[in-house]
Amino acid sequence: MPVSEILQAVLAGAGGDELAGLPMPESYRAAFVVRGEAGMFEGVDSADKDPRKSLHVDEVALPELAPDEAYVAVMASSINFNTVWTSIFEPLPTFGFLDRLGREGRWGARHALDHHVVGSDASGVVLRVGSAVRNWRPGDKVTVHCNYVDDQDPSAHDDSMLAANQRIWGFESNFGGLADIAVVRANQLMPKPAHLSWEEAAVNALCNSTAYRMLVSPNGAAMAQGDRVLVWGASGGIGSYAVQYVLNGGGIPVAVVSSPEKVDLLHDLGVEAVIDRRAAGYRFWRDEHTQDESEWRRLGKDIRSLVGDDPDIVFEHPGRQTMGASVFVCKRAGTVVTCAATSGYMIEYDNRHLWMKLKTIKGSHFANYREAWDANQLICEGKILPPLSAVYPLRDVGEATYQVHRNLHEGKIGVLCLAPEEGLGIDDHDLRAKVGEDRIALFRRHGA
Repeated sequence: MPVSEILQAVLAGAGGDELAGLPMPESYRAAFVVRGEAGMFEGVDSADKDPRKSLHVDEVALPELAPDEAYVAVMASSINFNTVWTSIFEPLPTFGFLDRLGREGRWGARHALDHHVVGSDASGVVLRVGSAVRNWRPGDKVTVHCNYVDDQDPSAHDDSMLAANQRIWGFESNFGGLADIAVVRANQLMPKPAHLSWEEAAVNALCNSTAYRMLVSPNGAAMAQGDRVLVWGASGGIGSYAVQYVLNGGGIPVAVVSSPEKVDLLHDLGVEAVIDRRAAGYRFWRDEHTQDESEWRRLGKDIRSLVGDDPDIVFEHPGRQTMGASVFVCKRAGTVVTCAATSGYMIEYDNRHLWMKLKTIKGSHFANYREAWDANQLICEGKILPPLSAVYPLRDVGEATYQVHRNLHEGKIGVLCLAPEEGLGIDDHDLRAKVGEDRIALFRRHGA
């Protein structure tokens, strides 16, 4: 059966029994990189590596379904930085991850292919479930989080992010979400927010869950009411969730952005204290090897002038460019919580300002199932808004990934997979009206 017939059944509102009765296709359309092209960018500067040259969209074979897995008809997906890294083969080609997974038995062996289907977000409809799946059935409308973990490993049971074989789906595993069909484990599934369209629902799971763990969870900074929180890149894919969590949790966000337009966007989101770093002209590095403490002090003074004190928490993800400043401006006994290093992962900071003022640097990586579920529930209740700024069709996934690679976007970029147009999949119109169309479309209204 062609995938188009599955799509027509989904659009017609087919029930679970009808969907379960449809034969699965032998192949499906997907975005992928190719093992034989992993060296195509050798000698090219990272910024000049072009995902439009490495990402292919074509038919791939549908793998066999494992007992604890589900086939999901992917209506929409999104672009994350791990898709950028996969597409430019940095810091190393992801085929090594697939080969390692391939050595973990029969089901793992399916992943070690010469193509890697990418994508770590998805919204869609369950088509089939394996024999061991209990809580999901065909016809369920779902979003997918990207924590790919073996629940038979005892190291996974206090916090699955600590599992010895924890992976990110679509990055360290195959059959990801930038495709018409995805293969996911049952413990990756969550309910789709009923008041959102497919593309609005698809952009949240990875970044929203990451921000939740970093700020709200006891595994992260465990933010308290009244905490002042400095958020770098506050109009971006992860920072836009962070400032919402600070506001919702009774904290005081200090948002750092890079233009007057983004300042206005953050004000509309409800953030009062916003710093335009370009207007301020901070130069944290005098040259490639030397940071400027006077610029750290200037940032700290600016923060205090806005919110009256140093930040209790610094939400850090740029990495090399900002870590020295983040450690310095953080309050005595405060926490710098970090999940990424988009400006470089070889970090330098003045350790005296860490140990003598009893500060903490805490690493954080995605979220466990409970954290992802709780974060998704806040989306479902309309308490966290999706920062969707642009939408591309799957055939243009290379361009969408290029936009993220070159930081030409804000918020999140959605990708339509099976969904033929935007605006489909909304079931709870009353909640949507309560949340507000203008609020839901805030990032698109600002042309971010």
